[in-house]
Amino acid sequence: MTTFAARRTPVHRGPAAWSAILPGQPAPVPLPGDLTVDVAIVGGGYAGLAAARRLRQLDPALKVAVLEASRLAEGASGRNSGFMIDLPHELTSDDYAGHGDDRSMIALNRHAIAFAGDAVAEYGIKPDYFDPAGKVNGAASQAADTLNRSYAAHLTGLGEPNEHLDAQGMYELTGSRHYVSGLYTPGTVMLQTAGFVRGLGEGLRATGVGIWEQTPVTAFARAGTGWSVTTPRGRVTAGQVILANNGHLESFGFARNRLMHVFLFASMTVDLGPEALKALGGRPRWGVTPSDPMGTTMRRIDTALGGNRIVTRTCASFLPGMEASQADLRRTAAVHARKFADRFPALAGVRQEYTWAGHLCLTRNAVTVARELERGVYAAAVCNGLGTTRSTLAGIAAAERALGLQTDITRHFDAEAEPERLPPQPFSTIGANLFLRWKEHRAAQE
Repeated sequence: MTTFAARRTPVHRGPAAWSAILPGQPAPVPLPGDLTVDVAIVGGGYAGLAAARRLRQLDPALKVAVLEASRLAEGASGRNSGFMIDLPHELTSDDYAGHGDDRSMIALNRHAIAFAGDAVAEYGIKPDYFDPAGKVNGAASQAADTLNRSYAAHLTGLGEPNEHLDAQGMYELTGSRHYVSGLYTPGTVMLQTAGFVRGLGEGLRATGVGIWEQTPVTAFARAGTGWSVTTPRGRVTAGQVILANNGHLESFGFARNRLMHVFLFASMTVDLGPEALKALGGRPRWGVTPSDPMGTTMRRIDTALGGNRIVTRTCASFLPGMEASQADLRRTAAVHARKFADRFPALAGVRQEYTWAGHLCLTRNAVTVARELERGVYAAAVCNGLGTTRSTLAGIAAAERALGLQTDITRHFDAEAEPERLPPQPFSTIGANLFLRWKEHRAAQE
């Protein structure tokens, strides 16, 4: 009998702030016991929920179970910065410019965004949680401004709209004098990640999909023509399995020594009071990604999203054990406080209420693992730092594959190469972290 046992299950450090700032978190709904379904989905993040929704679109009679190790929006899906990006956003490049057929990838990204937008309308998710506001690449130095101009030229060559903001324009947007310029692109949707994911889960529940929280999958094994999925709360018998668990694909033995487990860290301020808001100025909502991919992402939200707060996201660590430490949180919280003070000196004393770690999974050649792994087992994993968009696409592809369809999305992933192998340990960990520290040093001002 073919059995795949999990070597580890997800461990999260720090609170899932996007969820913590929203009222009304319902009680968890764990698996009630043994269950038989047509499709079992491992992971209740963007990929898993997208797969469930696509399955129900294609065949409303299917019995579908989503098995989430923690709570909806409290795993990796609730720990990102909430940018659903349509354009090339290659984190391993100097200026985000993609490789290969960018127009095709942009079209697929926009398909994923439209799919998510349709879910917002269908399930009555609060529109503020899915805000098509666009984003800005912020440059804090002339070198970064050069990267912005290079990326702008790339986008213009693709026929994509973009707008250069000077230092005054960035100040009027953010209230910060830190930036010398910015590059605005209109296609990004800004999410309240917990609000969106919770709403998506509740909408799917209303259609009959089983969304089972605090139900980690510890193993799955061939059982006749289908699969038996083991959890601490019961066994799920399924005809097909979708592994929508990003880097934890490797925990079950797939793509070993081919996945790069990178953690990014973020902090969120307390709810800013009237005096702080007056000192800050700027607009109530904005998102700034750094012109250099290893710089600092900043985002401001308002009351409708959980308070007048600013998020600072930076510091990357390569952690093949897929677990950040409390020491990592303390170190990065200090960095975030400095980065925040650099940008907003008038708010330097404002307390960071939450600090957390988020797990990204990348490959050296920036490919996703979205294919059939075993008969009846499909992967929707490896977001390459674009968890909201790429994971949604991978989830759609897995659902379409499971039902025997060939589409533009499945063909795209079919055409991708296998993930490249990593150097052996400990060289891969030492080398990757040295590289990340060097890139962060080079992008320190950003």
